[in-house]
Amino acid sequence: MRELRLHGRGGQGTVIASKLLAVALFLEGRQVQSFPMFGVERRGAPVTAFLRLDDAPILLRCEISAPDELIVLDATLVGATDVTAGLKPGGDILINSPLSPEDFPLLSARFRVSTVDATGIAIRHGLGSPTQPIVNTAILGAFSTDSGLVRLSTVVDAIREEVPMQIEANIAAATEASLAVRRMNAPEVARA
Repeated sequence: MRELRLHGRGGQGTVIASKLLAVALFLEGRQVQSFPMFGVERRGAPVTAFLRLDDAPILLRCEISAPDELIVLDATLVGATDVTAGLKPGGDILINSPLSPEDFPLLSARFRVSTVDATGIAIRHGLGSPTQPIVNTAILGAFSTDSGLVRLSTVVDAIREEVPMQIEANIAAATEASLAVRRMNAPEVARA
């Protein structure tokens, strides 16, 4: 079983990103479980969503405390909270940031860090507003390339199935982000 945790802020599409990824994985024949955790439900407040995937039925029903991978939709959360809490040694982190993975030395010393400017991509495609872009589909496009867990074409299918408006703009953002992800190799840490 693979476990993912998504960190974002209210209004960025963190919960929808988890749902879209679950739909895409389900379309590829995987068993999935996706659910959010809310604190204060307001725009800008930290939001966490969880996703499990497996080839067998998933019977576990709890928050994910030791994820294999993280998707961080807002890079300001990296310094504000311990987004890496419980992340398995050598785990993968995809961060929405215009910076390179090397610009996160405290993370890249222990984990495989990747970055993509999902905010810039979302703004270019008119997703949300310039001050409040919705980055969920862009980050999923990057995740498809970075993780190899799901095909970009299936993420596009999930967008067509689940996103009610600006479908083509969301697909374009996911596609652009899939080509723009920057990766850093994992440090030499044994994976659990």
